[in-house]
Amino acid sequence: MIVRVRAKPNSRMEYIKHVEKDLYEVAVKEPPEDNRANKRIIEILAENFNVSKSNIKLVRGSRARIKIFEVLLG
Repeated sequence: MIVRVRAKPNSRMEYIKHVEKDLYEVAVKEPPEDNRANKRIIEILAENFNVSKSNIKLVRGSRARIKIFEVLLG
């Protein structure tokens, strides 16, 4: 499954919100430096989809606001 994520690093509170069919807004407290925000987004997506972190792969947009993740379900 392909999931688009609108990332919001440096947020005061963390959340995930389903915006459209395949678009989620994910806010994390971590800054975008040293891939920290991306790692936390993967953790939040794993919790949301009830899969392990290793089943989520960042496909495109590691430094962009809109990111594309591949989520392997089941």
